[in-house]
Parts: sequence; C-alpha cells; structure tokens
Amino acid sequence: MTATETTALDLNGIVALGMAFCDAKVLLTATELRLFTVLAEHGPSTEEQLLDLLGLHPRGSREFLNSLVRLGLLHREDGVFRNAAAADTYLVVGRPDYVGKFLDRSNRVLYPAWTGFTESLRTGESQIAGHGDDNMFTHLYRDEQQMRDFVAMMDALNSAVGPVLAEVYDWSDHTRLVDIGGCRGNIAATLVKAHPHMTATVFDLPEVEPVFDEHIAALGMTDKVSFVGGDFFADPAPAADVAIIGHVLEDWSEERRRILVRKAFDALDSGGTLLVYDPMLDDELSPLNNYMTSLTMLVVTHGGSEYAVDACEGWLTEAGFVDVSAELLATNDILVTGRKP
Repeated sequence: MTATETTALDLNGIVALGMAFCDAKVLLTATELRLFTVLAEHGPSTEEQLLDLLGLHPRGSREFLNSLVRLGLLHREDGVFRNAAAADTYLVVGRPDYVGKFLDRSNRVLYPAWTGFTESLRTGESQIAGHGDDNMFTHLYRDEQQMRDFVAMMDALNSAVGPVLAEVYDWSDHTRLVDIGGCRGNIAATLVKAHPHMTATVFDLPEVEPVFDEHIAALGMTDKVSFVGGDFFADPAPAADVAIIGHVLEDWSEERRRILVRKAFDALDSGGTLLVYDPMLDDELSPLNNYMTSLTMLVVTHGGSEYAVDACEGWLTEAGFVDVSAELLATNDILVTGRKP
C-alpha cells in the first residue's frame, strides 16, 4: 500500500475515529496518575487496591482500567491488573526508555492546544499563549521548570532516533560532531557512545547549559560531549566535520530554515556532511503520523510545520551541498543528507 492509498471506513470506523480522542485521554490520564509506575512498585493489584493507591472514586474506575486493558497497556487476570510489556518498558518512571515526560507535556500543552485547531486552520496562528512571537523558546525558557519539562520531553522523543542514526549512517570518516539545537545532548551522547572515535559539541541557547551539564554528567560523557551557548540565528555554529539539525527546522518558517542550513554549511569542514531529520512530508514516504505532527506544529508554533522532502533537499542544494539524498528512518523521520564540497 502506498501512502496515497487508504483503508475504507464503515460507519463504526468513522464513529470510532471521531471518538479517538477518548483513547488518547485515557492513556494521558493514566500517565498523569502514574498508574503504570504504581503497578511496577506495588505489583499486580485489584481494582480496589488501585482506587486506594491512586486516590480515585469508584465511579468510572472499572471502565478506566478495562479501557487500558483493551488498549493493550494493562493485563487483567482474575480481577488483578498488571502492566503489559510496553507499559512496563515505556511508561514507568525511572526506566531508561520512559516516555512519560512527553506524554505529560502532551496532556498539559498539546491536548488543550488542539481544541483550537479550527481557529489555527482559519488564522494560521498558534493556540498557545506566548508562542505567537518569532521565537517560542524565549517564552518556554523563561521558567526553569517549564524548560526542564520541555527538554525532558524532547529526550523522550529523540531517544528512539539516536540508535537508528548511529546505525544507518557511516560515521567512520568523522571525528567532530556538532548538534545544532541539540538541547541537553541526548542524541550527541548516543552517537558518540556508539562511535567513540568521535567527540561532539551541542550548540543551543545558554539557558540550556545547566540541564546539559547535569544530563551529560549523569551519562558519564563529560570528556566527550561539550556545550557551546548561543543563538543559532545570530551566532556562528561551532566548527565540525559532521553536523546534525534534528527536530529543529520544523519549529521555524521557511526563511529561518534556510538560514540554519546555511549556518551548518559555514560551520562544516570541506568534505563534511549535514544530516537533517524531521517527520517530513512526502506523498510516498510519509506515514499519517508525519501529517499529524505537522498539524501539531500549526497549533503550537509561530510559522512552524513539517515540510516537503524536496523542499529540504532544495535548501541544502541552495546552500552549496552536493550529493543530497533522503531516506525514511524506522522512527518515521525522514533523513536528508548533503556533503560540503
């Protein structure tokens, strides 16, 4: 099946699609309540035990728990509930692959923002206060806890991308990596750990440096991954022989994307490579998730969106890159690469 083909819906399918927000809210609420963490800590529990542990009212609790069973997140046997394998791996606080930070922010920020989706379609404007200016990160990083929540969410999103990038691209000819907009260094650390002949520099706003320092120290990578603070629109990026711009261009207008690609070109040594990845849009390559991500950018950013693969290839070519190519990653991101002559 190509991306342009669809599965026919019947009446029940249309109704279920229209109510799919209920499925999402059940998961988001279970994460907010730390239900999966409670089950991991206390072991399999009955409905009555979970009511007590979570502080829930009995009305709706059985339906709530059984909905999670139907969604594949819990198992139930003889009235006792326990985490399904996926929930135990990804939804328990403290586990290496925990994605709850992303879901928490989705619950608090993205879910309410989507209630204004119709207005965004009519006006092209963000539905989040403070995100209608030209740099939403000025708003995000004004509050330290909000900034910490955001960078933790980004780590939850990119934790799957790093290992894939480490495998699909040949890093053997590179020694100095710069991750432009690399947040607290999660991707950079993953790549350097997989390819220890490299060192990496993360280039991001100065406000990020304290959480970068904490994270990289916790990973034991302070001798391999460093931080340079700056505004990537105003300041030159650190020199390197390979550069990454990942989950960054989607935040900005086309004009600003061109600027960032050019900045990367200027920072690279001759023969160096730029890797750009985002859930880009392509009629044949892009899954539904990429279109939904783009619409999310509509409601939460000023000018951001996903973008066409050929547009990205054009920005690289315009900046001077050659041997430009694209491929779909297992994470549903599309990777575009180009070499500086």
